[in-house]
Amino acid sequence: MPPRTKLLRHTAPGTNMATEEFEISGWERSKISNQDMNMLKKLGLTKKEEGLLFPGEESFPTPRIGYRVTFVDHLIRGLSTPIHEFLRGLLFVYGLQLHQLTPNSILHISIFITLCECFLGTHPNWGLWKRIFYIRRNNSHNTAYNVGGVVICIRPDVDYFDVKFPDSVQGWRRRWLYIHEEYLDSQDYNIAPFDGGAKILRRRSWDAEATEEEKMATDALMKRIHELQNTRGKELSGVQITAHFLRVQPLQARKNPLWMYAGEKDVDRISKDLSVKDLEKLVRRFLSLSKKDKVPTSCRVEPYIGTNALPKPLMKHFINLGTQFIGYRDTVEDLKETLAKANKRADDLAVKLEQSEKARNKAEQDVASVGDLRKRLHHSAASELLLRRTGVRRKFTGAPSPPRAILRVLKFGEPPQRNLIAGDPDHRGSHSGKPSSFAFSP
Repeated sequence: MPPRTKLLRHTAPGTNMATEEFEISGWERSKISNQDMNMLKKLGLTKKEEGLLFPGEESFPTPRIGYRVTFVDHLIRGLSTPIHEFLRGLLFVYGLQLHQLTPNSILHISIFITLCECFLGTHPNWGLWKRIFYIRRNNSHNTAYNVGGVVICIRPDVDYFDVKFPDSVQGWRRRWLYIHEEYLDSQDYNIAPFDGGAKILRRRSWDAEATEEEKMATDALMKRIHELQNTRGKELSGVQITAHFLRVQPLQARKNPLWMYAGEKDVDRISKDLSVKDLEKLVRRFLSLSKKDKVPTSCRVEPYIGTNALPKPLMKHFINLGTQFIGYRDTVEDLKETLAKANKRADDLAVKLEQSEKARNKAEQDVASVGDLRKRLHHSAASELLLRRTGVRRKFTGAPSPPRAILRVLKFGEPPQRNLIAGDPDHRGSHSGKPSSFAFSP
């Protein structure tokens, strides 16, 4: 395992979230071997140019725009982009980042989707999922993980396929890389943006169990699972399901469900058939098998595919039953309530903004009125001074009436002119440049 570094009140790069004491971030410089790169190539995951980017010397993921963080051990267990709608729903309902799931948890989801689409003939069903699985924190010796901090487990009282997972996947946390984000035309979003410091918070959905209505609706599916496991000579095992899905990536969104899989010509197929040697090597990497345990190259139960079509009555029943993942009701209601409150706050802010804008406009008008008043007062004072000067002039000269320019000042509020003060009755200065007979100095 990579060195375990405790982060005490440490802020991860690019985040404002400080980790709690005894929490392990799990991030260190990525080290991906040539063997891992060859396996990714054989699985068809490196076909797209810049579909995968391998990190350099950074010890903490810093994906460029349009990329997300993933792991080699997630990819070889069925992950690819755009991600399957069911996986996207699980991450949303449980409030998780993709890096917070362990490789064994990713494999659980891949097997479940393959089981539903290939052997039950239905879309992955949320009610059926809750009957079989639950999630918990991945704690060890009072230490909480962040990377791989959540584990998907089979309920102890459920009769499900015995999938022999290893207790731990050695070194998987240091085999991280970047994967290009892709969308389907019908998707508004895909994987949530990477947040390496996101704290794992337990939600009510972690304890969700199937309702009585969901149990009644999925009884036929549970019965079919029991038959698949126990039909003599045609027993289906978790190893067979694992070996079967390696032709496609179960956790990738596809144009057609797996029961319509068309073999080598399938539009969603990303790789050729693995050799028996590579298939066995990969399955043994996933599962805890002894040397005596054989890796099957085919299933005892023929899966539903294009050449083994789903019977029409069964198809109609199961497709109606196994609707696409649409989310957890309580979570959706909480989100609706939160959205309604946010909309109300936005409306209140809009009203306050409108009121503030009106107040600003009124203040500007008041300022303009004050300025106009000051201007008028200034002109009035100038006119009064001019009249006083004119009165003094009349007192000494006996002028019968004020000049026309003064009348204009009184009527229009125009400021006095220099030649007006000089006393020119025609509002014109003397051609000689000398003061007229009306010149006056106070």
